[in-house]
Amino acid sequence: MITYNNLYLDMRQSFRKAGIEAAALEARELLCYVTGKSQEELLADIHFYMSKDQEEQVRYLAERRLEGEPVAYLIGSWSFCGIDLEIDQNVLIPRVDTEVVAEQAIARTKAVEGQARVLDLCAGSGCIGLAVATFAKNSRVVLADVSEEAVNLCQRNLRRCGKRGTVTAFQTDATKAPPAQFGQFHVIVSNPPYIPTGDILGLDHSVRDYEPRLALDGGADGLSFYRIITKQWKKALRPGGWLIYEVGIGQAEQVKTMLSQEGFEQVASYPDTAGIQRVVEGRLPEEPEEMAQLEL
Repeated sequence: MITYNNLYLDMRQSFRKAGIEAAALEARELLCYVTGKSQEELLADIHFYMSKDQEEQVRYLAERRLEGEPVAYLIGSWSFCGIDLEIDQNVLIPRVDTEVVAEQAIARTKAVEGQARVLDLCAGSGCIGLAVATFAKNSRVVLADVSEEAVNLCQRNLRRCGKRGTVTAFQTDATKAPPAQFGQFHVIVSNPPYIPTGDILGLDHSVRDYEPRLALDGGADGLSFYRIITKQWKKALRPGGWLIYEVGIGQAEQVKTMLSQEGFEQVASYPDTAGIQRVVEGRLPEEPEEMAQLEL
């Protein structure tokens, strides 16, 4: 028999030797998953002996991780902005980098007077939109993705988060014109596919071989979705509304230029925790006063 602590240390060492960056976190997540314990419970019981069945299950999952399969897919869940979400191989695994995008969308949503309509376009698991719904109490959120499987997962996650009254999910193609029934939003936030097609084979195999290509492939230069969304989806923004993107390494300036060319104002980019320009946003101009009067 082996203690939780000794098995944790064995896994952590194996993961580190394999070059897994978050070795300690991933070893702990596997132990918590198999034992059904929270992190706090695992810490309290860390020197207890575990059953042989549990040890075998943990070692089996650890071997799969060493072969490249991401922990989030192994355990079927992952945390994003402190929210526990169901995750499967039909969607990207939420990254810490994306939390800065969610934080910017939350801030822009909170700044809206009264109720704010928010669209999470290319939603995947729904992580960004659900973070907005959780932390911006004035929000009403739509999660939209082209993948039927992703939309089904969004629906499970919005129920999991207790957001059935404030969040809805729809199957929608971001490369097409926005559906008329969507109306207009105060904030559109999107983490679209942005890996250049030719770079996909060079990705770490835990990404290349397990995460959905549909959510990775951004076209020849990685910018196809930004061009289409910036041009077509601005009609789904209210005057004064914000379009907020996650972008890949080295893409911020090009995406900022796209927004400026489409008439967006206050175009800016912001770094993630590693200092990489990860968030790009722009604001649709307010209607001229005379035009607003004509509509009255």
